[in-house]
Amino acid sequence: MNVLLDEPKAHESFRDMDISLDSEFLVSTSTDGSARIWKIDEGAPLVNLTRSSDEKIECCRFSRDGMKPFLFCTVAKGSKVVTVVWDISDWKRIGYKRLLGKPISTLSVSMDGKYLALGTHDGDFCAVDVKKMEVSHWSKKVHLGFPISSIEFCPTERAVISTSHQWGAELTKLNVPADWKEWQLWLVLLALFLVSAILFYVVYERSDSFWKLPMWHHQLGKPWSVLKESPPVPEDQTPW
Repeated sequence: MNVLLDEPKAHESFRDMDISLDSEFLVSTSTDGSARIWKIDEGAPLVNLTRSSDEKIECCRFSRDGMKPFLFCTVAKGSKVVTVVWDISDWKRIGYKRLLGKPISTLSVSMDGKYLALGTHDGDFCAVDVKKMEVSHWSKKVHLGFPISSIEFCPTERAVISTSHQWGAELTKLNVPADWKEWQLWLVLLALFLVSAILFYVVYERSDSFWKLPMWHHQLGKPWSVLKESPPVPEDQTPW
């Protein structure tokens, strides 16, 4: 239990923070709209995320699948809120999209990195397909108009648990396409193996009886006696 990072007055007041999957980076956001990346093993700030003077970076989460080195942040610009994606290899913006037309109170990423969850100040939340950056599920008034303080994905099912100070915790099953289970993949592989075996058996049974190879078209019309002609008898080679 050693302290790796200790920075007094790092922000005016903390808004949100998260640690990358490999525990190399920490991102923190402030109530003044700024965001900073920290190098954990060095215990020092690395870079400040770029923003315009009228932008406020609020919620932040790193990707979780280990394949896409992204940082997701919600950015408010006046009354508009967008979800911005940063590439953590160079800390440059990749793109952004407006997913919900209302202020965001909390953000979460599923353990496999396929979905984002965004909670709002009026008790709504949505699940976003990361690959398409489109809303796949939207639940309204889950907390009856009160702000969602936290939201997390269930590790084994497509469900989220959301909390608010007024209504406690709510578990919601997501209306998204079902994932392939491991036993389903094995079942598909077994079916492919059985189909291949059946096709091989059919070809084998309809093949030539000697070499077990398909017969050519010019052989089909020949009688069996022609196909089994005896070899020519050599001439008498006896000496005089």
